[in-house]
Amino acid sequence: MSKKSQLDLSSSNKFAMLARVTDNTFMHDLDKEDLLREVTVKIELERINIQEGIMVEALLDSGATGLVMSSEFARKQGFKLKKLDRPMYVKNVNSSLNKEGPIKHMVEVNIYYQGHRERTEIDVIGGQKWKVILRMPWLAHYNPEIDWRTGEVKITRCPEEYGK
Repeated sequence: MSKKSQLDLSSSNKFAMLARVTDNTFMHDLDKEDLLREVTVKIELERINIQEGIMVEALLDSGATGLVMSSEFARKQGFKLKKLDRPMYVKNVNSSLNKEGPIKHMVEVNIYYQGHRERTEIDVIGGQKWKVILRMPWLAHYNPEIDWRTGEVKITRCPEEYGK
């Protein structure tokens, strides 16, 4: 293994990680500004009950499970809420319970992105900065190519049944 391809985990470089970005540049070779970015995508959400679409910027979040929508956004946009059989308690990144309480509702939508469509359910939760957050299930299913420097997201590897 070349010296450049090895990471010195004992260094004080807090951004040293065992990972590479898509162009084979190692994380510790990037500037701090290159690493601290939120990656978003513009998606269309179709409200199933009225078959009307809304464009929204969604955050991609690989650190959590599920898809979530802000309760404030769902209410303002007139999404039809479906009550869950039982509430789901949500923990924050620091393992504390979400102060807005459990998830009690979900919405059924079609998500459109780059010619791909998926009918799915999104959990509705209060206190969210983002209107919609696409988390691991969406990322794992579509397996997008993400350029972490530019924020460009391409869907090139999703299953054919969700294609154009």
